[in-house]
Amino acid sequence: MVPSNFDPLPGFPEAQAIGVALKSALEAALPGRVVYLSTIGAQAGQSNLLTQHGMIEKAISTVRVPLTVLRPAWFMENCSWDVAPARERGVIPSFLQPLDRPIPMVATADIGRVAAEILQAPWSGHRVVELEGPERVTPNEVGATLAALLGSPVRMEVVPRESWETLFKSQGMKNPMPRIRMLDGFNEGWIEFERGEAGSRKGSVTLESVLKVLIERQGGVR
Repeated sequence: MVPSNFDPLPGFPEAQAIGVALKSALEAALPGRVVYLSTIGAQAGQSNLLTQHGMIEKAISTVRVPLTVLRPAWFMENCSWDVAPARERGVIPSFLQPLDRPIPMVATADIGRVAAEILQAPWSGHRVVELEGPERVTPNEVGATLAALLGSPVRMEVVPRESWETLFKSQGMKNPMPRIRMLDGFNEGWIEFERGEAGSRKGSVTLESVLKVLIERQGGVR
């Protein structure tokens, strides 16, 4: 698992350096087997924030050890940013749009469990495992689930795409285009599992259970 970089330099030099270092370390250590935590859409042809993982995947693709690339979906825990506005204003700004588009999501608990299972099971060669939750989730369903858990009305509100670059720069980002293109990829459907929904492994942790934990961590229901 490599550090996340949400504001990379143009051309992703940081990911290139990580790929070189990781390949060198694996070739020196030759562990019995390796699971690399990548992401859905790492194979996408259009450059975006997730391209970093595709570059690292390619860098380690020739290591002489059993290698599983684990590509999870959008983390359900990203909804942690939605709890406060849902509770305080009853409105959640959404970069995922349209609001009725199902998005592949997964809980980090499922990612950890599957990674541990893979590490404990023997295999040979290199392979890709794609992982999502029990069902795909729309932004509207996120809002409705939060509303039910908080006991107060909640609605999702689209953040206009034309405002993203200015907004992200105002938040301190220097190179927001990779993040914008990643969001485009989810919204337009070209960030997807390589084998599609039918070919992905399904987790068992639901969005509702994740949101319950996030609410409790942020002070519970008021």
